[in-house]
Amino acid sequence: MDQSLFRLVDQELDSFQRKWTLVNGPVIIGAGPSGLATAACLREQGVPFVVLERAECIASLWQKRTYDRLKLHLPKHFCQLPKLPFPEDFPEYPTRKQFIQYLESYAKHFDINPKFNECVQSARNDETSGFWRVKTIVTSGSNKTEFEYICRWLVVATGENAERVVPDIQGLAEFGGEVIHACEYKSGEKFQGQKVLVVGCGNSGMEVSLDLCNYNASPSMVVRSSVSH
Repeated sequence: MDQSLFRLVDQELDSFQRKWTLVNGPVIIGAGPSGLATAACLREQGVPFVVLERAECIASLWQKRTYDRLKLHLPKHFCQLPKLPFPEDFPEYPTRKQFIQYLESYAKHFDINPKFNECVQSARNDETSGFWRVKTIVTSGSNKTEFEYICRWLVVATGENAERVVPDIQGLAEFGGEVIHACEYKSGEKFQGQKVLVVGCGNSGMEVSLDLCNYNASPSMVVRSSVSH
């Protein structure tokens, strides 16, 4: 057999290591608002935990996949996390940046230190032992390390909007213009003077349309059902 094949196999084995950890408490998947809130409540009760986050920061959806003009859509007292209210000088509807600032101070206050860049591959319950087995992969350069966490309790806090949904629209592949999902939209600055079609009239669709108008674009909106008054 070709010696280069042996070298390739050796390199793959060297770059892929496996480690496991027994967690004497819950494993929390996701370092967004729900994951942080769960961790803070556990910390208050003296319960150990591990928070796993696939990104390199907390609240990655807020930090990476939101538009610049975003504000909380409810008054702040409905959105604050347990045990620590918003700063008194924050407005009634905090901005995106203020909410991220609040979440970062929240994690620091409760000494929550997620394990970043750990992407969960699977989580299954071992019926024989009653424990969860959570497998993750951490990539560092060309090296990949597989971790397995063994725990009795599992909290999934990955968010209801963690994955974008793009409908299969006939003819979209042949469209010559730019097509982006709302999670990729930042501001209407680059769309000045252009006609833009917004699909959907939820919170994001409404705010994106307003933002486009503020930047002198010409948005049109398409919805699949009537908009309630």
